[in-house]
Formats: sequence, C-alpha cells, structure tokens
Amino acid sequence: MKLWGGRFEAGPSEVFERFSGSLHFDKRLADADIRGSQAYARALERAGVLSPEERETAVAAFEAMRAEARWPAFFEGAEDEDVHTLIIRKLKERIGVIADKIHTGRSRNDQVSLDIRLWLREEIDAARDLLRGLLAALLEMARRDSQAIVPGYTHTRRAQPVLWPHYLLAYFEMFARDYERLGEARSRVNVLPIGSGALAGSAFPFDREAIARDLGFDGITKNSMDVSGDRDFALDFLHGAAMTMLHLSRLAEDWILYSGEEYGWLELGDGVTSGSSMMPQKKNPDSLELIRGKCGAVFGDYSALFLLMKGLPMTYNRDMQEDKPRLFDAADQLRGSLQMARVVVETTRLKPAPPLAAVQESWAVATDLADALARSGVPFHQAHKIVGRLVLESVREAKKPSDWTAEALARFDAAFTPEMARYLRPEEGIRAREIAGGTGPHAVAGALEEAARRLERMR
Repeated sequence: MKLWGGRFEAGPSEVFERFSGSLHFDKRLADADIRGSQAYARALERAGVLSPEERETAVAAFEAMRAEARWPAFFEGAEDEDVHTLIIRKLKERIGVIADKIHTGRSRNDQVSLDIRLWLREEIDAARDLLRGLLAALLEMARRDSQAIVPGYTHTRRAQPVLWPHYLLAYFEMFARDYERLGEARSRVNVLPIGSGALAGSAFPFDREAIARDLGFDGITKNSMDVSGDRDFALDFLHGAAMTMLHLSRLAEDWILYSGEEYGWLELGDGVTSGSSMMPQKKNPDSLELIRGKCGAVFGDYSALFLLMKGLPMTYNRDMQEDKPRLFDAADQLRGSLQMARVVVETTRLKPAPPLAAVQESWAVATDLADALARSGVPFHQAHKIVGRLVLESVREAKKPSDWTAEALARFDAAFTPEMARYLRPEEGIRAREIAGGTGPHAVAGALEEAARRLERMR
C-alpha cells in the first residue's frame, strides 16, 4: 500500500524503493504515530468528516495496534515504505473504508513533524530525569568528603587549592545548565504542527487548539510553510544533547586521570571497570572511556543534521527523512551515557590523602601568599614578583611551603609579616575565599544547600 500513486503510470523501481524506504528506522515512531492518529480521528469527528461511530471504531483499532506495536512481530514481513504507511495499511485491514478517511486534510509532512515531537518530548523528559539522578549523586559525593582539599588545575598544572565539593559543584553547574537547556528545547518541541498540511494549511475546519490540548501541547505552530521545512526543534535537542555529552566527556577525562596511579585520587568501583586479557594487574576505566567516546557520536549526529538542513529550499525536501537516524542515535547515546555516569559517581570513592599531598608538596598556595601581601598594602604586581622569587628559590633548593617558617619568610623579604606564614597551609588560603561562588568552607556549605534546593525544585 502507498499513500500516493494516481499520478503515476508505473510504480517505483525496486532500487528506488530499497534506497528510499525508512521503515527499518522510523518504526520507532509507531506509538507516537498511533497516538497522533487517534487525536486526529477525534479532530475529524469534530470537523464532521467522521461520524461518532467511525471515530470510535478507528480509535479502538488504533489502541489495539498500539499494544501490538510493542512487539517485533507487528513489523515482520512489512514492505511498506515507512511506519505511517504501515499503520494505515494495518488499520484498513481492520476497519476497511473508514481508514481511507483518516488522512483527510493531513499530509505526511505535518504528520511526521507531530510524530517526532511526541517522541522527542518523551526522550527529553527521560534525559532530564537522568540528569536529576546524576546531579543528586554528585551532591551526595560532595557531602561525603566535604572537607577534603584537592588541587585545582589550569593548563593541567596545579594552580590553587580548593575544596573537593567545590570541584564537584562545578560539574553540578554544568549539568544543571544542561537540564535547563533541554527544558528550553522541550518548549520549542511542544507545539502542535497538525493542521499545516503539506505546506499551505489544511482546507478543513480543524480546531487546532483542541488538538493541541488533546495531545498535551503548549500551543500551535504559527506558519504552515515553516512547519513543513522546520527541524529547528530537532537541532535544539541535538544541541542540548551535545552540550550534555561534552560535559560528561570532561568529567570522564578528569576521572580517568584522577583514578590512575600517577594521581591516585579516586577509586572506581569494580562494577564500572574492566580488566586486561593479558595484564593481570589492570583495572581499566572503560565506562568513562566509553562515555568519552560516545560523545563523538552525538557531536556527529548534531553536525550531520545541521549540514543536512543548511542548503534546503522551502519547504519540505526528502533529505529531511534522514533526521530520524541522527535523533534516534543521539537520544540513545545520551540516555545510556547519563545512566552510566550516575553509576560511576555513585560507586567512586575519593582517597583524600593523595590530592592533599599534591597541594602540600607544590606551590599551589603561592596566590594565597601574594593576596596576603596585597591585603597588607603591597601593590599586587609587586606582591606577585616577591612570591614568584620565593617559588623560584624554593624550586632551586627543593623546598616545599612547609619548609618555610615565619622568620625565614621575613629574611627572604621584609614585606612578609609573621602572620602571613599561615598561608603556607592550603586550608588558610581556602578560608580566605568566602566570596559567593568561591571555595571558602562557608561559601561551599551554602552552595551545597542551595544546590540541594535547586535539585528539589527540578523534581
């Protein structure tokens, strides 16, 4: 069965049918297509196209098909060009000529847009739910070692000491933005395209607002030509997915390094690591490496659809059929990576001693000393040079901050006063950074409480 054909003297070639068919991937839209068609049947009744009895027959048949479409047997042996044709064919096998009325005033263009929006709305909700779980796991981890001190890095070099929960809250902020970003994408997904027809709008008097309410949409689209050629909403989702994967990849990169022997900060759970077929001692961070690797796939999906759309003339073009593999793949990769990341966070433990030792044996406290000098009245650029000379001499003599005393600092430069020696200890510099958003203990404790309140509001 085809939804077109009267214009043609001959059917499509076997090569073209094989090349253009999409049922093998768009069958994932079956449930969305059926739910959309049920709402459309109710709209056809309100428009006087279907009688109440015909509408009832169609909706009941669709409901039976919804249950069957959850199983592979529903699609076995199907040679239809796409899922929409398959469902209409199966509907006609059940209810006969009534099925021929279902497409009245509707194009596959607005039908496909509806199906994708219904499916994508649920995928976004699922991704945001997984993000909430990941955010909760990060907060729990932050509370578990709330006083631990680790080096913060710039250029992969030890920079300044920070509290461990301050580091974790940085990722909380990234993923919280992803949660918001996907919510914004959802708002653009959640408008009803039905009634737009192929490109000029339907000639039948549908109450589009009523259809929108029926399907839980926030409103209706404003221009039928825009609907026919629009995949901005899909790109909005792919952007949100790509940004989330970018942040997951950065976390993965950090933890791959921090769990290695050269850092030794983190112990990854056995359930998220694997061994080597040759080397008995290995405990490999495969879960994190796979998250990092899958990031590239989602970036590729985003780029592919972006490039697909860039040169298309108004309105619908068959190129747009290729949007679905990109969306399906990105949604699958995102969902799987978020699930994996949460398990990694829940089963990873910080070993506080190695990162604290990394701070103590380095000169990560140098900025704290320079700030202390600046607070005493020394111009900061001068303070920077004084501490820079101190670090240089220490490096030459292999001296750590703890090797210096107040007296030795004063002998090095008279600008150092005895009380400044306390900033040779990383916890003192951290206590000085109580500015909002900083790593001071009170600031971090407040940030943890505020993050917990934000998480609760997300629920």
